[in-house]
Amino acid sequence: MDDNNNKNLILAMVLSSMVLVVWFLLFPPPEAPVQLDTTELALPETPGAATPGSTAAAEALAGFAESPRLRIDTPALEGSIALVGGRIDDLSLKNYRETIEDGAPIVRLLSPELQADPFYALFGWTPRGSLGQADVPGPDTEWTTASARLAPGHPVTLSWDNGKGLIFTREIAVDEEYMFSVTDSVQNTTGGDVTLAPYGQIRRHGLPQDLKGFFILHEGAISRLDGTLSETSYSNIEDLPEVAGEGNAELVQTSTGGWTGFTDHYWMSILIPQAGPFTAVTRYVPGASVYLAEVRQPDLVVPAGGTASSTNQLFAGAKEWETIRGYQNEPGWFSRLLGERADPDRAPIPGFVESIDWGWFSFLTKPIFAMLHWIHGLIGNMGLAIIALTFVLKLIVLPLAYKSYVSMARMKELQPEMEALKERAGDDRQKLQKEMMQLYRDKKVNPAAGCLPILIQIPIFFSLYKVIFVTIELRHAPFFGWLRDLSAPDPSSLFNLFGLLPWAAPETGSLMHLIFIGILPILLGVSMWLQQKLNPAPADPTQATIFAWMPWVFMFMLGGFASGLVVYWITNNVITFAQQYVIMRSHGHKPDLFGNIRSGFRKKQKALAANSDQAPAAKTPAAKTPAAKGPAKKK
Repeated sequence: MDDNNNKNLILAMVLSSMVLVVWFLLFPPPEAPVQLDTTELALPETPGAATPGSTAAAEALAGFAESPRLRIDTPALEGSIALVGGRIDDLSLKNYRETIEDGAPIVRLLSPELQADPFYALFGWTPRGSLGQADVPGPDTEWTTASARLAPGHPVTLSWDNGKGLIFTREIAVDEEYMFSVTDSVQNTTGGDVTLAPYGQIRRHGLPQDLKGFFILHEGAISRLDGTLSETSYSNIEDLPEVAGEGNAELVQTSTGGWTGFTDHYWMSILIPQAGPFTAVTRYVPGASVYLAEVRQPDLVVPAGGTASSTNQLFAGAKEWETIRGYQNEPGWFSRLLGERADPDRAPIPGFVESIDWGWFSFLTKPIFAMLHWIHGLIGNMGLAIIALTFVLKLIVLPLAYKSYVSMARMKELQPEMEALKERAGDDRQKLQKEMMQLYRDKKVNPAAGCLPILIQIPIFFSLYKVIFVTIELRHAPFFGWLRDLSAPDPSSLFNLFGLLPWAAPETGSLMHLIFIGILPILLGVSMWLQQKLNPAPADPTQATIFAWMPWVFMFMLGGFASGLVVYWITNNVITFAQQYVIMRSHGHKPDLFGNIRSGFRKKQKALAANSDQAPAAKTPAAKTPAAKGPAKKK
């Protein structure tokens, strides 16, 4: 490899390092979730609210079990509906646990108002005209039902009579996944028309405990209205324009169709109103520290003796790509390629898959994840699926890589002519550059092609990082042995010799863990080092030093990244090594791998020997000679 190739490769590697450093600083690896003491969590500052540790708070928590509730039981969900208020406020996800430890509790998504982290959905009517708030069901209304539990295929009906001629019913249905259907109806038995406006709300009291707060991940309000996706973080919700006279921050948008709600890292709660115009409201109530997403539908006029109804869907569950895509009912290009078609019996939710945060590189992130998901379905192991995906990606970019490696091989063929040019040009750098460019044009060689295989990996690397960090399919996905979660850094550590010594490894995400790296980062450094050794070290000492340090810099930089990403990088290095070896041999340049390794060690030994020889020589006084004493005296 000549000096130009070395410079190109060094430039590419330095740029890659700079990008990774900036990425690492902006998007640090996820820290372990902090377990908060729920007794210290502040409850809403509303009149009559119980304070933590008080008798009223204890009574409220005990009342959760004693108050009438309707059980929810599906293959994916368990929980209950509060008959007081008719709220869906107790929901856990059966298929997901808080940690990878055995016996870890399942993830709880929704919680009642007087428990820790209140997060719930409620539905109702806003009175209009002559009706007052007492004429419609409110938060203290106790609904009645003849049902004992809500399950797929077994909807429940709640009812309440206001005693003034209006009878309210609420039918709640749920499917086998995460979608509720809530139909509110009112029967008017009075002698005149009444006007009401149906609404649905999702309320979150305070910030979620597991809030990541990473720039790479959106957490907060999310909506898609009239085909436009909108994302508002919790901090930006607080900064919304204030409502005059209320002190609440609020954003009001009208739409002819869409959805709105809240999204977390892996979970979300979304309201999807029935077809037709509606108003979407995002609000923050500072006094109670409540974040609210609401859909308000147009006023309904219920004639005497008539009935009116309104339906909202509520998605409350995990952001599973296949499940959400099924609700969207619009297969993507990869799905259509595999022969999948829309379900004619399911009403589509346009753009629902956009609720997953695909990021700026969505044009790469979406197909990469679709391919990874499909491969995982065939193999059944996410780590092996990442390795297989790497082979597929390398196959796609093989034509470009082939041209690059061929260009590098042809550059080596031009080495004698390059040396001749240097001799003719002498110290005339301008003449040398001009003749070199002419030589490249005559031989149809691109000197910059050598860095393309590295540069092309940057967007793929970022897209795969996004896939591994954001998608729930990678959460707690095991590989083999000690790698039980590919979305987390390698938990092994040099600190305890990878488990051989009788003390624990540093906690993942800590500084000690980043210093005492694990097995995967070490394999990454070794694979990069071997890839370098396919070519002799540069003659320039500065270039040689940069090359020597680069693999080990990358090793520590990527040591704190998700282990799935490091698996990809190692596989990519191994494939690149094999490709480059084969292409170089096919052009008559058999790489001297072991010779280059030995040469590197010999240079280090010579440098050390030279330094050791120079040190004492510098301290030895100059030998005294007659000349040193000055001119000799004449006899």
